Amino acid sequence: QVQLVESGGGLVQAGDSLRLSCAPSGRTFTIRAMAWFRQAPGEEREFVAVRSWTGDSTFYADSVKGRFTISRDNAKNTLTLQMNSLKPEDTAVYYCAARRSWSGSRSWDAYDYWGQGTQVSVSS
Repeated sequence: QVQLVESGGGLVQAGDSLRLSCAPSGRTFTIRAMAWFRQAPGEEREFVAVRSWTGDSTFYADSVKGRFTISRDNAKNTLTLQMNSLKPEDTAVYYCAARRSWSGSRSWDAYDYWGQGTQVSVSS
């Protein structure tokens, strides 16, 4: 089993930056891909970004491309999401997800493990 714990959310103003982290534990050797999704109230879960856990391949949703960066912090063995130029429409609960094989999938049901989520709120 794999456990994922997100952190770093908060309340910021439009144009500000936040850095989210996701700490995997348990059978982490089974992870091949890690991703970020988000879900606003009353909305479906939305793909944000995905990264190969053992490589450098990354894909981003068009809505965040050029503003967000997904990466692996090798020193801490954590997944990060650097969010710059935040907009009110970025407000959501952000979830970390992991998959046992690499596919770059943008579909939430393709992922095997999920964190509890961390709230990001962006005011105008």
